[in-house]
Amino acid sequence: MAGTGPAGTIALIRDFNRFYTRQVGVLNRRFLSSPLTLTEGRVLYELAQRATCTATEIAGELSLDLGYLSRLLSKLQRQNLVKHGHSRHDARRQPLSLTEEGRLLFEKLDRASSEAVATLIEGLSPARVDGLLCAMRTVRRLLSPATAQAGYLLRPLRVGDIGWIVHRQGGCMRTNTAGTRPTRRWWPGSSPTSSNTSIRTPRMRGWREGTVVGSIFLVKESSRVAKLRLLYVEPTARGLGIGGRLVRECGADARKKGYETLTLWTNDVLTSARRIYQAAGFRLVRQERHHSFGRDLVGQNWELAL
Repeated sequence: MAGTGPAGTIALIRDFNRFYTRQVGVLNRRFLSSPLTLTEGRVLYELAQRATCTATEIAGELSLDLGYLSRLLSKLQRQNLVKHGHSRHDARRQPLSLTEEGRLLFEKLDRASSEAVATLIEGLSPARVDGLLCAMRTVRRLLSPATAQAGYLLRPLRVGDIGWIVHRQGGCMRTNTAGTRPTRRWWPGSSPTSSNTSIRTPRMRGWREGTVVGSIFLVKESSRVAKLRLLYVEPTARGLGIGGRLVRECGADARKKGYETLTLWTNDVLTSARRIYQAAGFRLVRQERHHSFGRDLVGQNWELAL
């Protein structure tokens, strides 16, 4: 087992790559028992998705060297799978498309690819398939920063959410109070099942695949004061402005309901959360030392005038 740190991380990723390429048959000399290589099959796929395109567009999409792609396309032309057209607007532009024979081969390979995937997962239970898809989406999202900010939305609390919140808040407290004794107690008055959570319990449900990435509670403190509780954002979704969005939404909601002040309590060690509160306009009004989670901490009260 590789250790932690950059070298260990690299070793684990390489080990996974070797496992995955073996699982999906990337190392086979021929793609899905066809006369094509994997790269040639992928070029056919890209051409099948478009009416026409150029070699430059294909090279950009697949990150291929143009010289290598040119030789590959010449081979596919000789096999009567790909043909060049002519642009009426630009003589240098030679649109590419599949021949009839090329399209028939693509359709055959497409069916074979779907059947191969079906065989790969046929022994998995529905729950394990869901877990596999979730893991694949997570990998894709984390390695695709250009698309990382798309696709989250707010929704209210649903049945089963409280368990998720308790579980993730417990992990958050362990992380932020590392080296301390475990405790069974929540911070004073912060139980998500408290009877004063009747104002609204908005929840961030993230990404297009529906992965939950965070939560926040807006609760009633008094007739004029509302309070934020249990702000949390998953580590994989931090840095995208989700925490700030949750806080602002709660502020707007409290304002609409006629509250004059929005308050919160936090610890000084939670620096990222404090930056979110400051950016939203909260000001520090009081702080005091306390002993929780087996260590000395400084509790802080923040307020926002609505």
